[in-house]
Amino acid sequence: MCSIGVRFNEKNFEYDVYSLVKAFYPGREVHICYEEEKKSFPEEFVVEYQKDRIHVAYRKEGQSQDQEEIALIHTWDRKMTKDRLKQGVYQLLRRLTGKELPWGTLTGIRPTKLVMGMIESGMTNPQIAQFMWEEYYVSPQKAALGITIANREREILKEIDYENGYSLYVGIPFCPSICLYCSFSSYPYRQWEKRVGEYVDALKHEICEVSKMMKGRTLDTVYLGGGTPTTLPPEYLDEVLTCIEEHFPCDGLHEYTVEAGRPDSFTREKLLAIRKHPVTRISVNPQTMNQKTLEIIGRRHTVEDTVNAFYLARECGFDNINMDLIVGLPGEGKDEVSHTLEEIRKLDPDSLTVHSLAIKRAARLNMFRDQYQEMTFENNQEIMDMTTWCAYDMGMGPYYLYRQKNMAGNFENVGYAKVDKAGIYNILIMEEKQPIIALGAGGSTKLVFDHGQRIERVENVKDVTNYISRIDEMIERKRIGITSYL
Repeated sequence: MCSIGVRFNEKNFEYDVYSLVKAFYPGREVHICYEEEKKSFPEEFVVEYQKDRIHVAYRKEGQSQDQEEIALIHTWDRKMTKDRLKQGVYQLLRRLTGKELPWGTLTGIRPTKLVMGMIESGMTNPQIAQFMWEEYYVSPQKAALGITIANREREILKEIDYENGYSLYVGIPFCPSICLYCSFSSYPYRQWEKRVGEYVDALKHEICEVSKMMKGRTLDTVYLGGGTPTTLPPEYLDEVLTCIEEHFPCDGLHEYTVEAGRPDSFTREKLLAIRKHPVTRISVNPQTMNQKTLEIIGRRHTVEDTVNAFYLARECGFDNINMDLIVGLPGEGKDEVSHTLEEIRKLDPDSLTVHSLAIKRAARLNMFRDQYQEMTFENNQEIMDMTTWCAYDMGMGPYYLYRQKNMAGNFENVGYAKVDKAGIYNILIMEEKQPIIALGAGGSTKLVFDHGQRIERVENVKDVTNYISRIDEMIERKRIGITSYL
């Protein structure tokens, strides 16, 4: 299948146009280039910025040209210009393909943050729905979903301290094996087993030093993620959790989550080690309940392991258990997803997070895609609706939403939860209402300040060896960022 070019006469809003073209042509390679470059493509979109307008054209060898003129209003306002450009590109793509996108021109990952801002500005729900359709071409169904979730988020977050509060993320970058679709900074535990003690020591040092920087602030949530935290032996797991509680104020937490995740990382000893601490929420993440798919995607556990892990967690006293599913996995269609949902319904978790498969550049599924060309990657509104009704049948409602690049079907990830079982950290990381202090290899700290109007990031290195050897540098990066912005 031939590539599509997107040619610009100047550098501006390239990624926004690229994302829309890619959404309408998900199976095609899309390349950005500039006017002076000699590259040529059988099909090409041309974006020309002029003084008071933008000219967008589509050219294909042997066909007449289609185009869209976008008149700019008054002066060059960056946000207004971007929105008008995306509207024009969308209209052109819609004519060419005959398709509509569920989320219209919205290509960012946080549509509910946009809706939340409109609610806080005083707009009514019907006004927001109309604005979402007229300004962004969002479908009525997705607008209603975004509005429902944003209103529930506001209610869940009403006691969270935005100005003086923060959340803590602690990363454990090890897994039993690396899943085929994974793009996170994660490493097979067996290859690092002899150095895990060094990693834990470095992490404890970072926990200790960063806690001093956050004195006087309110800690709202703690999230132990990864990787898979329960890959650690129980003694190391206990060591990390103990260190967190010794240095951070955990008495008044709204939520304390351990993403146990992989069923093949569970043991009774590990779950009991977690139960010694004020952890309120864990995850048991099957992704699918079809054994064939588990083998394809590199999850070295069985469906039975998932069921046993879930019941073991219940037996150990956990009363807030989340389960993650992915729709759009290779070879899975409506029947396979239906089977997974039936098996999940029998377990009756407290919350369910439904992910639409997003194949990122780092994922092996994308890196070695030639090996998997014969597999189908199916997702559609009917499948997404099936997951919604399953969640409703289990007494859950939607409470958070985010989107990713290259997402199958241009859909979204939605978290559903029973009453009082929503994942508060999940909402905070998406809505960017308060700082998230991230520790461990690959941790990405978000410093939210100026009443939520500005965000600065402080990154830890992803490589475990570098993290261990450069731990003092990671700590100093945070010291500079926290001192400068908070």
